[in-house]
Amino acid sequence: MSKLHLVLGGRVSDPQTLDFCELDKMDLVGVYQDYATAEDVWRGCAQRTVDDAEMKYVVVHLHKLLEPTLETDETES
Repeated sequence: MSKLHLVLGGRVSDPQTLDFCELDKMDLVGVYQDYATAEDVWRGCAQRTVDDAEMKYVVVHLHKLLEPTLETDETES
């Protein structure tokens, strides 16, 4: 199974949480098959919105949701 990673972002109610608001306006950036690529994309999105404290981008480890017992690579925290 590929180790799939989803990059997404959106407005949060509190910058210290992952409580996303306006789910219909979420930015679903894309799905990537390795963490390094997903991290590069995430970093670009986060840097574009660095001045907006209510915007947050994250990398979701889809493979962990689909196959929770799959061994984790140490580069994926």
